[in-house]
Amino acid sequence: MGQAMADPADIRQDVEQFSLRCSLLVSAPAERAFTVFTGALTDWWVREYTWSGPEALAELGMEPRAGGMLYEIGPYGFRSDWGRVLTWDPPRRLVFTWQIGPDRVPVPDPARASEVEAVFLPEGAEQTRVELEHRHFDRHGDAAEGYRQALTAGWHELLSRYVATLDGHRPPVH
Repeated sequence: MGQAMADPADIRQDVEQFSLRCSLLVSAPAERAFTVFTGALTDWWVREYTWSGPEALAELGMEPRAGGMLYEIGPYGFRSDWGRVLTWDPPRRLVFTWQIGPDRVPVPDPARASEVEAVFLPEGAEQTRVELEHRHFDRHGDAAEGYRQALTAGWHELLSRYVATLDGHRPPVH
């Protein structure tokens, strides 16, 4: 993986029973940090973390508005929605539902979905602190704790790839 990945020490993670918090400082203004996070998912998201898989994934996207969907487009143009934007406040804050169950099955009921909040805090002209919280794992039922543990590692990899994308490196394809 080499230089394209952020140093693991650069991403701080704190966990509680049903919540995961990540904090990282990126070398980009808040506007760019927000735009890459929301508008360039296909560039930094791990393709194995999709339903389509690395070979068939065509696009990952986020409709830029409250009520918009997070989605992937896979084989034959098939679209799968996997979250809904709850708060869209560029370049400051984003909240969306995580409607993927621990067994990787879609969770159509948002009341049974966890949530992800990302806050982009400017620290000077060219740096932004990104604070991400994935919360309400308890909504995923009996597998909640194991799912939070799995996504602790998952978010670390995702955010490392996000940093690499911001830095102009193409994260490796697995």
